[in-house]
Amino acid sequence: MNTSFIGVDIFSGAGGMSLGAEHSGIQIKTAVDIDKYSLETYKYNHKETKVIPEDIREVDPTDTKRFPKKPFVLLGGPPCQGFSYSFIRRNDDLNNPRNWMFKQFLRFVSKLEPSWVVFENVEGFTRFCGGKLVKDLKNELLKIGYTNLYSDILNAADFGVPQVRNRFFIVANKEGYKFDIVPNCIKRVTVKKAFSGLPSLNNGDKIDETSYKPGRLTNYAKLMKAASCSSKQNYVSRNQDYVIERYRYIKPGENWKSIPDRLMTNYKDKSRCHAGIYKRLDPNKPSIVIANYRKNMLIHPDEDRGLSLREAARLQSFPDDFIFKGPLRSMQQQIGNAVPPLLAKAIFDKIITLSCG
Repeated sequence: MNTSFIGVDIFSGAGGMSLGAEHSGIQIKTAVDIDKYSLETYKYNHKETKVIPEDIREVDPTDTKRFPKKPFVLLGGPPCQGFSYSFIRRNDDLNNPRNWMFKQFLRFVSKLEPSWVVFENVEGFTRFCGGKLVKDLKNELLKIGYTNLYSDILNAADFGVPQVRNRFFIVANKEGYKFDIVPNCIKRVTVKKAFSGLPSLNNGDKIDETSYKPGRLTNYAKLMKAASCSSKQNYVSRNQDYVIERYRYIKPGENWKSIPDRLMTNYKDKSRCHAGIYKRLDPNKPSIVIANYRKNMLIHPDEDRGLSLREAARLQSFPDDFIFKGPLRSMQQQIGNAVPPLLAKAIFDKIITLSCG
């Protein structure tokens, strides 16, 4: 690892974007987040990184005991719940403080003066208040001196992640480099290929560690397996029997619409369910967005149960030796919130190539 490539990750979560950066050769010196369990996960998997468990608004980026001076890259994705499509429909509210956390990102940029900046958020960030926040963010970066600025919505499935997941990125630098990125995945990775080698499970299983299935692994599975000798954290939320009964009526690619009305009487208006509810994944396509896959009742393509923690991690491109910490619900949310490491790696690979060119 080139020690001149030093990074700082704010709003780090469990560390998906940090992992992608590290796999590109960037050393993440400091990470900041406030979520207790996400930071436990981060510490376990990024043992060389200084972790700051504090409210970002109270953190001083000029503290040289905590932050490197002028790092190579500052990366981060401010909380995105306020920019989700469903939230925007209900509350396009500029007075909500969580919709202004991107200002903290700008504060860190102005104080740390990194060579590169990588900002990430959900696609809905671009639509919030008619695009005002994107415009403000870009204008502020330009004022600070980041005149070489790229922004786009990238689909993780175009970069080897077995999931159709759009994320908004801004990549900027002061060094005069013109950043651009094109998809590097000619053939998309399917759910079936992603789950290759993972064990068969039952509703409610909590298997800490077990052998991989015998047989030839797909290239993606080999990449995820890497240094791991066994499948870890095979945890499946336990659903009630009536939920499992509903699953049996749903074929791959189908959703709640396939469930007989007699089994959905607890819904006042079944037609108000969104398309991702009770969705059985199609094994021959990339997954839909997993987000909070437990609440959405995403269904395994072949088995009548929800997804295991390790399966969800595979769909986000977390390697099998990446261990999550905290209660099961928190671990599930950590995975759903993360930036897919393979998508992040593609971005940082291009940054490194430009910087070394």
